[in-house]
Amino acid sequence: MAYPNHFCLLLSILLLSHHTFSLHTTTSFPLKIHHNHRGNGATIGRRRERANGATCDMFQGSWVFDASYPMYDSSACPFVEPEFDCQKYGRADKMYLKYRWKPSACELPRFNGQGFLTRYRGKKIMFVGDSISLNQWESLTCMLHASVPNTRTTHTRTSTLSTVTFQDYGVSVMYYRTTYLVDIVNESVGRVLKLDSITGSSWLGVDLLIFNTWHWWTHTGNEQPWDYVQDGGQMVRDMDRLVAFSKGLSTWAEWVDANINPSTTKVFFQGISPTHYRADEWGDAGSKNCNKQTQPIVGSTYKAGPLPAQSIVKSVLSSMSKPVYLLDITLLSQLRKDAHPSTYSGDHAGMDCSHWCLAGLPDTWNQILYAALIS
Repeated sequence: MAYPNHFCLLLSILLLSHHTFSLHTTTSFPLKIHHNHRGNGATIGRRRERANGATCDMFQGSWVFDASYPMYDSSACPFVEPEFDCQKYGRADKMYLKYRWKPSACELPRFNGQGFLTRYRGKKIMFVGDSISLNQWESLTCMLHASVPNTRTTHTRTSTLSTVTFQDYGVSVMYYRTTYLVDIVNESVGRVLKLDSITGSSWLGVDLLIFNTWHWWTHTGNEQPWDYVQDGGQMVRDMDRLVAFSKGLSTWAEWVDANINPSTTKVFFQGISPTHYRADEWGDAGSKNCNKQTQPIVGSTYKAGPLPAQSIVKSVLSSMSKPVYLLDITLLSQLRKDAHPSTYSGDHAGMDCSHWCLAGLPDTWNQILYAALIS
């Protein structure tokens, strides 16, 4: 998606603006918030401490062939849904399963599912967000199941909350579906996306939270699930989506600052997951999109460069007073044009260059999550 220069200037001004903020309670839901960027310096984790005391940026590197991959067989995982099960729905090539992310200055630790479950024995883990969070949630449950295949599990799912419980460890791994994090409310005028209102009571009492939002902020027309946007006292039919995303994410940030105790709950934000609908973005004149792509991009750079939403995420997170670890997975995911379901989705007709096959790329997101937790 391209944005004109005058819009980028407008966005920069917005992100640098300061507004007054007043919060009177941390227990009332939904919580209404006025935006500001206080600049108190939240911790945005990017590096893993190495044994020699040096640090390594886990998000800069390249993809290398590894015959020991994938980490699990999707046919043996009871939690993979049709939309991500590319092998089941006809994908013949398997090389996309054989790549491992190699940071430039270190090695990621091998995922240890039993160690993960032991570390979080009796605790709750929750992914909060849209279908990209669903993608990562299903990946982690499959990785854990493959590590302890004989462990008793229960699997429950509703329209909002899905839970896999590893009973022998008392670990619940949950997915809470919310496309924007902020609220959509049915009112007399229609469905209203409220940029300054958030209902997060279901996220409290969780030991590990992994948030995500972006995918739906770009949807327009019949694909968007709202009719109006409310920004403070103003109700509009639409607005610049990056501006709306910034305001909504700032509301989430204020909710975290007001409600999360870092001594009991770790918070992660899953970075922007890219799409591959335009082959010119990676310099392939012979292709249209992710269809029939079988190999990652070689090297450590992506022709189209960073996404505009990335700078918004980093700006908002840097304004927070509570620590949040940014899973900055955009670049490593941009390099995986081969990892989408494309036409091999059991639920999505047409071309899916947004989500990711399982087994596949989201396993690496969870491997980095694991590395961050044990560092």
